[in-house]
Amino acid sequence: MLERRHVERIVDLALEEDAPWGDLTSQTLVPVDAVAHARLNAREPGVFAGTVVYEVAMTRLDPSVQVTWHVCDGERFEAGATLAHIDGPARAVLQAERVGLNLLQRMCGIATLTAQYVDAVEPHDVRVVDTRKTTPGLRALERHAVRCGGGHNHRYSLSDSVMAKDNHLAVAGDLTEALRRAKAELPHTTHIEVEVDRLDQIDAVLAADAAHTIMLDNFSVDDLRAGVAKIAGRAVVEASGGVTLDTIADIAATGVDVISVGAVTHSVRALDLGLDITVT
Repeated sequence: MLERRHVERIVDLALEEDAPWGDLTSQTLVPVDAVAHARLNAREPGVFAGTVVYEVAMTRLDPSVQVTWHVCDGERFEAGATLAHIDGPARAVLQAERVGLNLLQRMCGIATLTAQYVDAVEPHDVRVVDTRKTTPGLRALERHAVRCGGGHNHRYSLSDSVMAKDNHLAVAGDLTEALRRAKAELPHTTHIEVEVDRLDQIDAVLAADAAHTIMLDNFSVDDLRAGVAKIAGRAVVEASGGVTLDTIADIAATGVDVISVGAVTHSVRALDLGLDITVT
């Protein structure tokens, strides 16, 4: 769940970065008693994410600013749609405008791209999940946007579960014994995932009887199919590595349970939204 305190911390840092000593332009040109009436408009179609984030951004400087929504998180919209109306003191609205749009455009871009990946695997019983390849400081927002697009979240942080990747395995020694030790030391509630990059590594993982999930990293479609057959339901099978909109349907058809897609956060394009303001 996206917690408001996390949103407020992110917004406060962004507002301070954008106007460390106030908005000089608005303070100079805009009368102190001017009232802004604005429409948040979509300039292209997409999937919405970020109602709480945008509302905090627009009201943080002045709580009297009002945001009236015409769309909900997870809802699809068309180009030209008015997503919200914003009314309040013009100086506050103008100072918050860019911060609010920057965060909202990125979140809507993530939700929209995620929805495209989810749509591409619709015939298959498979989850599309994100990765930790997020913008530093914005993970909570970006993860929420993935969920708005119909995707799911991978582990949130390094503290959440054991995920043994190639660099861990390179220094761990005997893979089977290392996994057995981990299982013996950890609470039974701790999830263990192991990444492999070759079919011949799977037997050593299965022998430990410790992994809840086995990630098949950068496997060909044929090798993914063979990996699923080898694991045979003894662990959740995750496919990862270079997944694109052109390849994800073929990957889903191999029988994997989860497909992790870093691109939904690390390579996303901000959606084109705009704030059109009139002042009285």
